[in-house]
Amino acid sequence: MESYPAPARAAVRAMTDAAAADPARAVAIQGAPGCNSHIAAETMLAGCLALPCLSFEDALDAVKDGRAARALLPVENSLHGRVADIHLLLPGSGLHITGEWFMPIRYGLMGLGTQPVQAMSHPQALGQCRTWLRARGIEPVAYADTAGAAAAVRELGDPAVAAIAPPSAARLYGLDLLAEGLEDAHDNTTRFVLLAADAVTPPDGAACMTSFVFEVRNVPAALYKALGGFATNGVNLTKLESYQRGASFAATQFFCDVEGRPEEGGLGRALDELRFHCKWVRMLGTYPQGRPRPAA
Repeated sequence: MESYPAPARAAVRAMTDAAAADPARAVAIQGAPGCNSHIAAETMLAGCLALPCLSFEDALDAVKDGRAARALLPVENSLHGRVADIHLLLPGSGLHITGEWFMPIRYGLMGLGTQPVQAMSHPQALGQCRTWLRARGIEPVAYADTAGAAAAVRELGDPAVAAIAPPSAARLYGLDLLAEGLEDAHDNTTRFVLLAADAVTPPDGAACMTSFVFEVRNVPAALYKALGGFATNGVNLTKLESYQRGASFAATQFFCDVEGRPEEGGLGRALDELRFHCKWVRMLGTYPQGRPRPAA
């Protein structure tokens, strides 16, 4: 609790106490009250009790420890790309993806002075507002989360330092809203995934996504061979992200999203072929689509 800036602690304490009294309704989020994950949780899951957590690891642990039934965490943004920590943490978390949510992201500049020279925020938010900041000569300063940065600016009391956060955070932390629409594209959108200890069975007829991670063998054309089954079986692969684990640099792991359910013939056959060409495949979840993936 004390790790949060002082202006955020009362709200964090109240939300933590409410979640502890009813963990079945609790949804772990990363960030201080008023952050984008908080807004997403209350929009996607009406009546939920958001449980603020300092880090993504803390949010995952809250579900594993039973302090929250679910966690809602960002995985990618249309402007700034993937949230790298999540892709590294999900495979070993033991949790299942049970849903997804797409939320338009809007940012405001807030502070105690009219001409700040620095702006604090989460690196993702700073990246999404890069052009706006450069055009005004404002120095970006990384902070753990957006709303937490707003609380820190209030605590700091320096008119030269502002925060970039959802506009509603200005009112929450008693700051002046100096500018809005900072994001570098009007369609700025973040995709969140809902995580739980148990997998879900999507309703019959629902359009679904399936997410998984895999590691290819360190042989020529390994990825080409591993993914060939998706093409030959007509499976739409919507996301493929590579990343390294450890320092060997000998083999690459991949995070993948595809349309469909594993029990469907085409996807089932594609996954069988993937397993044949990989060291291992770990399923992360099959869940209803948050929005359709139209053909280009």
